[in-house]
Amino acid sequence: MEEPNERAPAPHDFQGGADIYGEGGAIRASYLAHIGAAIADRDVLILKQDLADLHQSELGDLLEALLPDQRRALVNLLGEDFDFAALTEVDDSIRQEIVDQLPNEQIAQAVQELDSDDAVYILEDLDEDDQEEILSQLPFTERIRLRRALDYPEETAGRRMQTEFVAVPPIWTVGQTIDYLREDKNLPDRFAQVFVIDPTFRLLGALDLDMILRTKRTEKIEDIMHETRHAIPATMDQEEAAQEFEQYDLLSAAVVDENERLVGVLTIDDVVDVIQQEAEEDIMRLGGVGDEELSDTVFATSRSRVPWLLVNLLTAVISASVISLFGATIEEMVALAALMPIVASLGGNAGTQTMTVTVRALATKDLDIYNAARVIRREVMVGLLNGVVIAFIIGVVAGLWFQNPDLGGVIAAAMIINMLAAALGGILIPLLLDRLGADPAISSSIFTTMITDVIGFLAFLGLATWWLHIG
Repeated sequence: MEEPNERAPAPHDFQGGADIYGEGGAIRASYLAHIGAAIADRDVLILKQDLADLHQSELGDLLEALLPDQRRALVNLLGEDFDFAALTEVDDSIRQEIVDQLPNEQIAQAVQELDSDDAVYILEDLDEDDQEEILSQLPFTERIRLRRALDYPEETAGRRMQTEFVAVPPIWTVGQTIDYLREDKNLPDRFAQVFVIDPTFRLLGALDLDMILRTKRTEKIEDIMHETRHAIPATMDQEEAAQEFEQYDLLSAAVVDENERLVGVLTIDDVVDVIQQEAEEDIMRLGGVGDEELSDTVFATSRSRVPWLLVNLLTAVISASVISLFGATIEEMVALAALMPIVASLGGNAGTQTMTVTVRALATKDLDIYNAARVIRREVMVGLLNGVVIAFIIGVVAGLWFQNPDLGGVIAAAMIINMLAAALGGILIPLLLDRLGADPAISSSIFTTMITDVIGFLAFLGLATWWLHIG
């Protein structure tokens, strides 16, 4: 195997940090070329020098921008100097690709240097056998902490929490607490709260650091602590935990088990990641593309999209069957065929608008059983008002276009009916799916579009048929 090049680094213009980004926030092409050349030359000194000052998120962006072969070579060349925290900043498929090429001994060594939440994030996607082999190589205390976090269900607060925290008994004084914070070498590098626990680790309260610094050393902790009103159960869904942070403006929160014992802490940086992840999931699901990522292969991407395309095909067949019922009417007046896409398009867009607002309101808990009726009434009135405005415009345009005022009246009436159907479908379908325990973000768009197409075609072609018969 070729040995890495250890020659002295050549001078260059890259200083790391913001310098690596160009306009639009993308990695600069010149920086990519520079790193690519260093990888090709196996120039370890240049790579270590240029990557040493990068934040883990910047290194993550670089890994995503490199070609797969370059990524693997970079990790191998850096060896123990590779910052494993950067793997929490990349797509799942890229993280899996990198981790799969590394021996479990190296992973075990690396996760010991990470915060527990980052270590769990890397370990949770590994096979159970690999997890056990890696955990077996860790110190006992750390192994127990990580195994406990991995035992919680995915996408819960227990999976997101840090198991490193600062806790003291209530009988300590402020002076004892300060001395402990200064002298103990095993405390987390960063923390904002000190938790108060009894001998069984049951959570009693908490103290912010500013309170400790502003209180006399002789004061007892139990006299100045405050109750932790927003302790988060370890089994709580991560999205609900994020909503707790948003509602109460939290920077950190205690995580407790079913017996109210302190097991970890959830911090704002983890919650920001959760909010971004959940928002991305909602957007992707509304488009029927599942959990795919930009780094996924063509086959994996196609496989994630095909199921909903097949469902969409079924709903499209239903809409087409409605049109087929009015074949004779369309043959008698060809202008109907030209106007049908307008009815379907406007109805579908109106339904998507209502559905998007509804799904987001359900996700943020702003829409519930108490205000659902009021919101439904509002959307119906919006649909009626928009329908009247659009109907007037399209009615005039269609009447002048085909020199047939009656046809303009028919499409105007159909547009009002379809806009009302779009408003009702856009809000009732997500509410029904949510009520049934299904994720409204996943399938609302397909069923809303089907309803607007079917109702729109029935209204337009049905009214046209009636008008032709009475004419």
